[in-house]
Amino acid sequence: MRLLPLDSWRKKKRIVLPRKLLINMTSVCPFAKSARPDDASPRKSMDNHSRDQAEPGGKVRRESDDSASVSPKCPFGYDSHTFKLGPLSCVICQALLYESSKCVPCSHKYCKACISRFKDCPLCGADIEKIEPDTDLQDVVNRFIDGHARIKRPHVKTNVEEVGSENKIVIYEDVSLERGAFLVQQAMRAFRAQNIESAKSRLSLCAEDIREQLERLGNTPELCSQLGAVLGMLGDCCRSMGDSGCAISFYEESVDFLSKLSMDDLEVTHALSVSLNKIGDLKYYDGNIQAARSYYNRSLDVRRNAIKDRSDVPSQVLDVAVSLAKVADAERSLGNEDLALRGFEEAIKCLESLSLSPKETGLEQRRLSVLEFLHNQLPGSRDMSV
Repeated sequence: MRLLPLDSWRKKKRIVLPRKLLINMTSVCPFAKSARPDDASPRKSMDNHSRDQAEPGGKVRRESDDSASVSPKCPFGYDSHTFKLGPLSCVICQALLYESSKCVPCSHKYCKACISRFKDCPLCGADIEKIEPDTDLQDVVNRFIDGHARIKRPHVKTNVEEVGSENKIVIYEDVSLERGAFLVQQAMRAFRAQNIESAKSRLSLCAEDIREQLERLGNTPELCSQLGAVLGMLGDCCRSMGDSGCAISFYEESVDFLSKLSMDDLEVTHALSVSLNKIGDLKYYDGNIQAARSYYNRSLDVRRNAIKDRSDVPSQVLDVAVSLAKVADAERSLGNEDLALRGFEEAIKCLESLSLSPKETGLEQRRLSVLEFLHNQLPGSRDMSV
């Protein structure tokens, strides 16, 4: 029986993001630390804002400057720290509405893909007689997305408001929400709820934004990192929709952008190796084992280089073991049993020599799961399983 490449411990069709995106979308994702292209001095602006003092009525007074700064809030309640739901969100997928649809007769509104799975309204329990598109509401959502985090006022005397007895310049900064992180967060929510079209739409907008910045600013490390991550997620969307050709195209473009970056960043190497492995998986499923082995080997090279000076990072050791197992599995499918066994044995040694702290329970579970798979590939175990 031919073995699939390690899907026994990794769920299929799951978005795999750089850990920065998974841990905290606002403080460590690649979008949070990049300046907007039209912001000439973002750091200075934020520093000045922190020195402002609030006065009654929502006005801001600055001690030693001729201007005042007002940090606006999103009128719909979307917040960069919590990404809480707003009135333009679907309560099923908890993301912004996509293909807004109205239940008849109760008139509650959801994403089309979300509500199509129900016979009764999730909010009121009424029987759904039919579902109608709500184009007016979707137009509002689209305008909201298009305008959100794009409100910018130049630092000139065009907005003057009286503060105390003097006229002071009021500088309106961007809404307190990074557009890229916001779109990615909405896409992740939609993806988890299996509203893949919605996720793909939000990620496509995000990719378009980054490409516009690339045209103006060039291939900066921040932008290449952001685009590489988003393209990888777009590949996941296409893969979930069964479009392997489109998925491979996105993964390959992701690899192109991530390859331009320094491999000193562990998050970059992880994202790059994941994209290479995913291309290998799709080639494997398509029966092109030679091509799959090539991509698995490229991923293994990336991970070996990353671990040279970081052999004490457990996650990197695990990544190397996974890549070794993928290459070995491909070798076995090609009839190279000796090479396969050497690869499986090397991966086992990596994991058996890995020591984890009691706090690293997630990594330990993954280590044991991969070890179980590897031991099952050795001759004695395979004979017993048969």
